[in-house]
Amino acid sequence: MLDLPRWFASPKAAYPSRRAFLSRAGGGFGVLALADLLRAEEKSTARAEDPLAAKKPHFEAKAKSVIWLFMNGGPSQVDTWDYKPELEKRDGQELKGFDPNTGFFTGQVGPLMKSPFKFAKHGQCGKMVSDLFPHMAKHVDKMAFVHSLWSDSNNHSPALFKMNTGMARMGFPCVGSWVTYGMGSESRNLPAFCVMYDTLGRGIPKGHSLNWGAGFLPTVYQGTAFKPQGDPIDNLTRPTDITPERQRGQLDLLAKLNQKGADKHPGEADWTARVESYELAYRMQMAAPDALDLSKETEETKKLYGIDNPKATHFAKQCLIARRLVEKGVRFVQVYSGGMENDLSWDGHNDIAKNHGGFAKETDQPIAALLEDLARKGLLDSTLVIWGGEFGRLPIVQKGNNGRDHNPHAITYWMAGGGVKGGTSYGASDEIGFKAAENRVSVNDFHATVLHLMGLDHKKLTYRYNGRDFRLTDVAGTVVKDILA
Repeated sequence: MLDLPRWFASPKAAYPSRRAFLSRAGGGFGVLALADLLRAEEKSTARAEDPLAAKKPHFEAKAKSVIWLFMNGGPSQVDTWDYKPELEKRDGQELKGFDPNTGFFTGQVGPLMKSPFKFAKHGQCGKMVSDLFPHMAKHVDKMAFVHSLWSDSNNHSPALFKMNTGMARMGFPCVGSWVTYGMGSESRNLPAFCVMYDTLGRGIPKGHSLNWGAGFLPTVYQGTAFKPQGDPIDNLTRPTDITPERQRGQLDLLAKLNQKGADKHPGEADWTARVESYELAYRMQMAAPDALDLSKETEETKKLYGIDNPKATHFAKQCLIARRLVEKGVRFVQVYSGGMENDLSWDGHNDIAKNHGGFAKETDQPIAALLEDLARKGLLDSTLVIWGGEFGRLPIVQKGNNGRDHNPHAITYWMAGGGVKGGTSYGASDEIGFKAAENRVSVNDFHATVLHLMGLDHKKLTYRYNGRDFRLTDVAGTVVKDILA
């Protein structure tokens, strides 16, 4: 017979009644729960004291910052980086079994259409690259391509949300917010997460600021969007009638008033975020004008980026600013190419050659220069550069428009720097570039890989909200190890 402790074998010996037993046992469980709550509160308080303070990653990694070059509208994989000779052979043939609901314009389904662009081998890796990118083609040995990425929405807004937040619906934190939540920032005088979008009056991406929002994370982790016209950030210049001492006094008063609110509502992190936003704005009045001042760059550097190129000036300036920001410790920078939709972005429904040809001329030289400039400044190893859009495009022609419709089934992305194995290609779409076929990579997998390159374990980077621990990759995601250096 099992030799049990006396109090377990005979409860009456330790407790005078069942009520006493339940009371003492319940108290014990309560103490355990209280201890867990206190640990969580201690962790939350420590983070709230300085939510953007630099934090150690889960493990050592080369990448310390990210520059995500987002080709808004959905660039065509078969016209850029995913060479498909079979598509050329089958030009004009019907794609049998094609579901017309795959794209957005179900009534304009045409036959297969070869790329209007020529492809050639580049670099030691022999990568086939479209003649859209004569400048970027020189850097393919720095790039790791993922040709088997796929998503699950053929509409811009949910597809943008999916690629930015991991969810095809609004209200969730984006990648930049998760990274800054997990790592904080090396810069105390600039936003940890900066966003630049179209400066030519073509609008902003579908879904607007929700693409760089913090969702249910504290608002201090949301992206700071630079205005396309005028001063990039409002109120950078102190009014002439306010002295530094007076402004400092105003901020101190605001901090005291908000601290009273925080004391009354200890579980609401927005009070602390509000104080930090005021303080950051104050520090930015000194640091931001310097970070955005391109006159301090050499003429050779400005020419390298293509600032003297009328087609590329606007995007060249943004890429150069992105380099200056990460140089000053900004953690995450996202730069959007293209505006709202259709001809205003990479959304090549109408004349794919004209659409992609125009946006390639805007971005090719600046992006190539960014890679070269980061490398010569010793920043490429610590900066993860990402290129891609919200989905790919169909290999068939959009009838009547000579363009291509949306395609969530095959997307090409590339990454460079920050621990990436350059000159590699992972996965493959099918022979005509319609669907990811070999080593398929979900958006969750892609996000897990980005976090891994930053030294963050996607399963450990969590935030408790509404009684559940949320993460960027939800309940999925596998790191694509083949592209890691």
